[in-house]
Amino acid sequence: MKKEKVTIVGGCGHVGLSLGIALADIGFSVTLLDINTQVNNLVNDGHLPFIEHDNAEAALKRVVQKKQLKATDENNCLKSAKIVIFITGTPIDEHLNPKIHEITGVVQTYLPYLNSKQLIILRSTVYPGVIELIDQILQDSLGKHKLAFCPERVAQGHGLSEVRKLPQLISATNKKAEKEAIKFFLKLTSSIRVLQPIEAEIAKLVTNSWRYLEFAIANQFYMMIESRNLDFYKIYDALKFEYPRAKHFATPGFTAGPCLFKDTMQLSAFHKNNFSLGHAAMLINEGLPTFLVDQIEQKLGTLKNKKIAILGMAFKANSDDQRESLSFKLKKAIEIKMAKVLTSDIYDRKTIDFNKAIQAADGVILGVPHREYLNLKIDKPFVDCWGVWRKRR
Repeated sequence: MKKEKVTIVGGCGHVGLSLGIALADIGFSVTLLDINTQVNNLVNDGHLPFIEHDNAEAALKRVVQKKQLKATDENNCLKSAKIVIFITGTPIDEHLNPKIHEITGVVQTYLPYLNSKQLIILRSTVYPGVIELIDQILQDSLGKHKLAFCPERVAQGHGLSEVRKLPQLISATNKKAEKEAIKFFLKLTSSIRVLQPIEAEIAKLVTNSWRYLEFAIANQFYMMIESRNLDFYKIYDALKFEYPRAKHFATPGFTAGPCLFKDTMQLSAFHKNNFSLGHAAMLINEGLPTFLVDQIEQKLGTLKNKKIAILGMAFKANSDDQRESLSFKLKKAIEIKMAKVLTSDIYDRKTIDFNKAIQAADGVILGVPHREYLNLKIDKPFVDCWGVWRKRR
């Protein structure tokens, strides 16, 4: 039986690689098209270029050895693909407006290698209306074509498992593309929901904005309570205790990374910047680092000429991804106070060993609760909005 060929453009990133491994593991012939040759070489040697859980590296080695997956920077691989998947979203600019030319530019770059028989799938988050725009670009170049928008919704670091178990949203610009997209994704997951492209675009933005708002609520309550010298987690534990309506109450912490803030601002732009909840959430989440600086300053009296250790520079726990990490905003806020910052991250070899950082510091702030930090005993002033060291106060 001839294997169906799939090419994933931007395939060696967090979204593309986990999807590619999953597809190769169920029998597709997968090519990851990526301009980063160094990362391509790592993948072709069976090594992950970043942290991915769920035995992802073992799965990668398996599909590479079976020659079901390879990475390349050669565009010609697109010509023979039956399915082409684009992993390119719409970032925001310095004024918090969507940059739609990122995705349109990528599609136009690879247009000479595409054909009307292929199923073309956009996978990343896009601004509402972008699918219609891409549809017109393909129509002008290819004539009849098959375009689908099937946004990913996996948690970074767990893409390999979640792509198989989460329901998949399917949308397409014509019935033939919709039918083929449904058939394709049903080989990965048993549950799908079909929407119109504009509905799927909005659904993905609302999904991420909802998460951003959830964390903002927790962060607001944390700052409100702790600013009165009360123990947030004592109250938090009490209100959740055997109370079912509070079981989904999020915990405080840095709300960062390449998606939640960006997509909340995209949803705001879609609604003509009339998204007061989203804007309030931005002020709260982005303001948490400054509040933590105030907390450590209150404990030390002054930060001038002091040494402050930040443990965890990634944007989330147990990850090596530092994109849009609020730990760097925290670092800048501390430096403004004329203190020296000792940055440490268990997954970043360029930073200081956390034991040495703690020993040398006058105070410690937990930036991200990597599993290696959970049982540390800090014998000096510290701030931990995550609540993992609270019993050691």
